[in-house]
Amino acid sequence: MTSVTHDRTPAEVAARRRAGLILALVSATSFGLSGALGTPLMAAGWSAGAVVAIRIGIGGLALLPFAIRDLGGVSALRWSTAWTLIRDHGRTIALYGFLGMAVAQFCYFSAIEHMDVGPALLIEYTAPVVVVAWMWAIHRQRPSRWALAGIAVSGVGLVGVLDLVGGTSVSPIGALWASGAMLGAAGYFIISAKENDSLPPSVLAASGMVFAATLLGVLGLVHALPMTIGDPTVHFAGFDAPAWTVPAALALVTAATAYLTGIGAARRLGARLASMFALVEVLAAVVWAAILLDQVPAALQIVGGVLIVVGVIAAKIGEPGTSTSPVGEPLALGHVPEGPENDAADSIAPDNDAATSAPEA
Repeated sequence: MTSVTHDRTPAEVAARRRAGLILALVSATSFGLSGALGTPLMAAGWSAGAVVAIRIGIGGLALLPFAIRDLGGVSALRWSTAWTLIRDHGRTIALYGFLGMAVAQFCYFSAIEHMDVGPALLIEYTAPVVVVAWMWAIHRQRPSRWALAGIAVSGVGLVGVLDLVGGTSVSPIGALWASGAMLGAAGYFIISAKENDSLPPSVLAASGMVFAATLLGVLGLVHALPMTIGDPTVHFAGFDAPAWTVPAALALVTAATAYLTGIGAARRLGARLASMFALVEVLAAVVWAAILLDQVPAALQIVGGVLIVVGVIAAKIGEPGTSTSPVGEPLALGHVPEGPENDAADSIAPDNDAATSAPEA
């Protein structure tokens, strides 16, 4: 594979990294806004299914032009391209859409109906620890000492976030929903870290979102999932807003913008460094919740949150064989040579979260 950085000067590499850091911060800040926007929307009578379907449906449509570009442009929009995409990547797209989009996001938004945004997101953010355990149990990849230390620290932090030894009451139902989001995010990370996949990241993100939105829409049509549109006005801490503006912001800011900037960050920084900066999402979510919802976590929950973040960082440092080089530019699907030697377009999704951020947002 031809390197995408071999002909860049040190100044160009430094500028590319600065741009990557800015994109990573924009992505994390945008992702972190989702809980603060979704909570009052559901308090106004909107169902979690409707919020998630609208968010990822519009977000996926906003990403389609970029996905089409990375497939080779409008000229590549042929039935043969669609068939190749489904034949070679249909299972990956379906699992990504179901676990990383539908399950993770629906469970997260269901969780914040019962508990504060910060603790719910922190529970979901223990997903990398689940990934380490999965790789150990299923693939016999024994964790490093760093990873084991990260698991232990995250476990202690989780006790603090749930405030099991303090006086703050955390909804058991909310914690269960957040745990479901954690499992969905773990699936997202495993799929996103898949090596030797010719599927461009923007195509994976857009197609996964469209698949998830379609799935949720079908479940809504058959009345298997409530799809309720609530009051026309949404109440935040200190001000009100027209309800239609909130789903629009969820889709265009916390989905499309967040995923696109996350993809750009991963390409410029590499998966590991971009995912480290994606942890800013936790801080952003707490700050947004404090500003927009007047939700301030207890002192013990703050300490627990710090421990979870430290544990996740330690676990990611202990990941074997994680690439630290920037992700290559996307290739047109029809131009990608087949065979296991192809790694030009690693399937790295934006948060992910080997992903750069967690997918609830």
